[in-house]
Amino acid sequence: MSKLSLPRQVELGSRSLQQLSNYIFSCGAQRPLVIMDSFLANEPLSLNEHIQKILEEDSIEFELFTAFSGEPTTKHVEDALSKLKSFKADSVIAIGGGSAIDISKSVALFGRSPDIKWCEISEKHMLRRLPLIAIPTTSGTGSEATGIMVISDTELGYKLNPGHPHLIPDIAILDPDLLTSLPKHFTAFTGLDALTHAIEAYVSTNSHSLSDAYAMKAISIIGKSLPIVYEEGNNIIERENMLLASFYAGTAFFNSSTNLAHAIGRALGNRFHIPHGLSVAVLLPFVMQYGLSSAPERYRDIALALGAEKTEGDTALSSHSIQMVESYNENLGIWDSLTKYVNNVSDLEDSIPTIVEDALSGNGIKTNRKIPNNDDITSILQEVIQKIKETKLKLSI
Repeated sequence: MSKLSLPRQVELGSRSLQQLSNYIFSCGAQRPLVIMDSFLANEPLSLNEHIQKILEEDSIEFELFTAFSGEPTTKHVEDALSKLKSFKADSVIAIGGGSAIDISKSVALFGRSPDIKWCEISEKHMLRRLPLIAIPTTSGTGSEATGIMVISDTELGYKLNPGHPHLIPDIAILDPDLLTSLPKHFTAFTGLDALTHAIEAYVSTNSHSLSDAYAMKAISIIGKSLPIVYEEGNNIIERENMLLASFYAGTAFFNSSTNLAHAIGRALGNRFHIPHGLSVAVLLPFVMQYGLSSAPERYRDIALALGAEKTEGDTALSSHSIQMVESYNENLGIWDSLTKYVNNVSDLEDSIPTIVEDALSGNGIKTNRKIPNNDDITSILQEVIQKIKETKLKLSI
């Protein structure tokens, strides 16, 4: 049996943000807390001023929360909840990347259900929360399509990762006009994060016909659109395509799962403060190679979705999927970017045991088609290290 959870409404297209007041009213709300990435509220973007103009036309008052940066934490959630209560907000609007949307999910939940504990969230049959609207400004996390939130516990020192279908935003607004200022390297990081979501959802042991449909469509769009939008950041058509692909990929992995690239990527990213999309992008081809023999027909499908010609046999096509992903990493500057975060390769070598332990204890291991052990993840990390060394040598010449 297959089941699919989605937002109840999705709006896609240029200038769709202009209808924000209508979306607020459709949720039965009129006094929102807007949680926005801080750089969006600063010059030259000043998106908060644009939001204010839109809402003033319908006499909607709102409070703005931007006091967060980097990975979202329980302290950020507590601070945002304080603003929500003091303003007596009746709804939450998230504008930004995954951090803004994850904080907003938490605030919408605890703003309505203050007594629920983090450890209880995934086990509840029903969650009561405030109306939630998500407006992504990157095309990668897919958080606007999922009921997952990743929040670092500042007291306990680890990441909370609860998920529940009732945490999916009520409305997702996908406006490509908000992405034209996204720098090239973040376009690459987020786009490859979406590709990783889709590929891992498709090869997950939890995949099913409904999640497969969204995963394959996301892979197909990203294969065509990401290289273009990387070079043409103002291309509204391709920005819209990438927003749609990210949404599809988020839908796919929330309704199946992510796997080993995310399990190792989270551990690697935490250790070296690497942006999430970058960390999973560098791992994806090595993880695909590791799992190739467990689902060759699925990797064949991935190659075809990415644009490979069907002139090759199935075995060659499945291997070609890895080569295609490797080419994205090379052409989109992924390895060059990684060297900026891993300055000393010996630090990474020394950290392998810790990263392996963290990866094996995280989400995504049990749904991998081929279950890894300590030695498997160690080998993957050693391959990453070798590639970093080769990249550094190339850059030094």
